[in-house]
Order: sequence, then structure tokens, then C-alpha cells
Amino acid sequence: MKKLIFLLLLIVIFAFGLVYFKDLSLKKLDKVDNVKETEKNSIVIDNKYKDDLFYDKYVEATKILDKMSLEEKIGQLFLVRYDKSITDDYISNYYVGGFILFAKDFENHTMKSISDEISAIQNESSLPLTIAVDEEGGYVTRVSRFTNFRDSKFLSPKDYYETGGYELLEQMENEKISLLKNIGINLNLAPVVDIPTSPNDFIYSRSFGLDAKETSIFAKNMVKYSKNNYFSSCLKHFPGYGNNVDTHTGVAIDNREYEVFEKSDYLPFKAGIDEGVPFILISHNIVNSIDSNYPSSLSNKVITGELRNKLKFTGIVVTDDLDMDAVKSYAIDGNAATLAINAGADMIITSDYINMYNEILNSVSTNTIDISVIDEAVRRIIAWKLSYGLK
Repeated sequence: MKKLIFLLLLIVIFAFGLVYFKDLSLKKLDKVDNVKETEKNSIVIDNKYKDDLFYDKYVEATKILDKMSLEEKIGQLFLVRYDKSITDDYISNYYVGGFILFAKDFENHTMKSISDEISAIQNESSLPLTIAVDEEGGYVTRVSRFTNFRDSKFLSPKDYYETGGYELLEQMENEKISLLKNIGINLNLAPVVDIPTSPNDFIYSRSFGLDAKETSIFAKNMVKYSKNNYFSSCLKHFPGYGNNVDTHTGVAIDNREYEVFEKSDYLPFKAGIDEGVPFILISHNIVNSIDSNYPSSLSNKVITGELRNKLKFTGIVVTDDLDMDAVKSYAIDGNAATLAINAGADMIITSDYINMYNEILNSVSTNTIDISVIDEAVRRIIAWKLSYGLK
């Protein structure tokens, strides 16, 4: 009997011990998890960024950034002219951040075939790719000009506004965004918010065609329409085209007084910034009243001084194609990409990716570009991708 009682006592003690130590071990595990959670959330973002557009994604973006190689970071800086034959190489070996598609890339496609193609390249990339297009409407239509995508091409915003005001413009913009999203586009490099001086100006047919006040309302509404659809728009072409010539074929020198930009050209951009536009595209115009030495796309005075510091833009600055003739004569040493990044650009459009990728890689290795500059740009890009749910 005593042996039985003793045996039962041992069993009770043993059982109690199991419960106690199990509970203790769970508490230790919880403690470890809490430590891990604390470490996970220990990234502190400088308070100076608290008003940034994508600030709420900076911690998450920084975690991703910290695991990236230099080569992967450099790839994120580029939006490359699309060519299906080179996408595998650019994604696998050069970590490209995104592609811009033109009309030829849609010409022989259906909605399904181009959607499948874009989906396939997205699946190849470890980070979601920026897939961009210029679907302004009117003069510039890369997608809707083909009947496989729409019965007729989108008219210009100006035409829709003149026909049915903002009600019709919003309706058509919603339709446009739906089309682009359905085929895998996540960035439309539009609207154009330049203010031409006359109907004879190069940019007039692509502009809203009204004064600074009306164009500012237009800019604000267009940004709002995109945001309502969880889609990214891009205002262009900062600091404002005015009556300048086409920079695709030559250098455009802008001799207007600085006050003209303050009182006119800047207003639509500021309206869009206040509405939360995620992208602004920089032109290649040389504005003598701001920087007579460099095109705007390569100018620290324009990008950092005017757009960042004066207009308080904290989104993504993207250059026009740096392979254009208007840039080449100002980057005779093949350093256009380096100049653009050091000027404050986050993303570079290019038709010459490999050379510019290697240029940036070399510039970092020779300390011509500080790695902190790369990190800040890439963090902003990743934070945008997280904010807009790119997959």
C-alpha cells in the first residue's frame, strides 16, 4: 500500500513537473519571440522623413533593402525600354527594376497574350517589376491605338474635358486605368501638365491647353482619379516645357525668367504634389534661370533645389530617357546616369541599360556616387511598390 501511494505521489510530481517546465519553456519561447519582434521592429527611420509620401512603408522597405546586394540595388534605379528578347538576361543578370513598353510591344498582341507575357516576366523577378507605359490619350497612345485593346484610341484629356467636363474625363480615365491594370501595367507616365504659350508650341497637342490655374485643377483631379483606382500616375515634364522644342532630337534652351516658373509652370506640379502624386518626370530642357550648365534631368539645382526643396516633393523622381540627343552632348564622358542620380533622380529611363548599369556600378566603386544616395533612392522605390501593392 505504501509502495502504491509512493508510486502515485511520484506520478503526480512528475506530471506537475511536466506542466511546470512546459509552461516555463513556452514563456521562454514567448520571450525569444518578443526579442525577435523587438529586433524586427528596431529599424528607426530618421524623423526628417516623417512627412514623406511613402513613410509608412519605410521600415518594411528598409528590411528588404538591407538584404539586397549592390547590383540588385542598382537595377532598381532603372526603367528600361522593353524588348522581350533581352528580358531574361536583364532580370537574371542585371536585376532590372522595371520596363517601359511602347506601341510596338502591343501591336501583335491581344489582351490575354500581353497580360500573360507581362505576368511571366513578373514571375521571373525576385522583386515586383515596374511596368510602365505612356498612355496619355490623343497624340500619345501606346495601347488603345490597337483595336485588340479598344475599339478606338483614347482621346486627349482636353477633348474629353471640352465635351463633358470633369465628369466625362473621370469616366474615361477610370476606363483607361482599368485597361492598363488588366494587362499588367502599374505605372502610366501621364498626365502632361506643361503649360504651353501658344498652339504652335511642340507640347501644345499633348497638354491640357489651358492656363496655370485650370491646369492645376486638372493635375489635382487626374492624380485623384488614379489614387482612387489604386494606380500610379506621373506628372510631366518638370520644370515645365513652355514653348521649348522637342528634346528627343536636340537641346532645348529655356530662356524664360524664373518668375514665370514660380507663377505658372510650377503650379500644376505643386497641385499634384499636394494631392499625393507618386511620380514626377524630369525633362531634358536647360532652364537658364535655374541651371545654365545642365539639362534639368541632370541638374541638382532643378531636381533637389527646386522639386525636392522648394516644392517639397517626396515621391519618385524619374528622368526622361537619358539616351536622348539632348543629354548626350552634356555627358561626353558617358556619365549621364551618374549625374542624374547625384542630382537627386531616383529612377532613370534608358534605352542603353547595360552601359548605364555598369556606369553606376563603377561610380559607386570609385566613390563618385555615395552608397547612401543609392540606398535612399531604392528605399523610396521599394516603399512605393509596397504602398501600391505591386506583385
